[in-house]
Amino acid sequence: MADTETEGNEVLYCPNCEAEIDNPLVCGDCAAVICRMCGTPLEKMDELGMG
Repeated sequence: MADTETEGNEVLYCPNCEAEIDNPLVCGDCAAVICRMCGTPLEKMDELGMG
């Protein structure tokens, strides 16, 4: 379960890397969706209030 993809076509954003993430990691213990590059919890683009 460590390399599962996000549900549907959700676009995730890493605030630390300042980039869209299309290959996140999912924590096996707490199911948090985190950035593969830096480990920061990811946010859904539609919840950021940008644009």
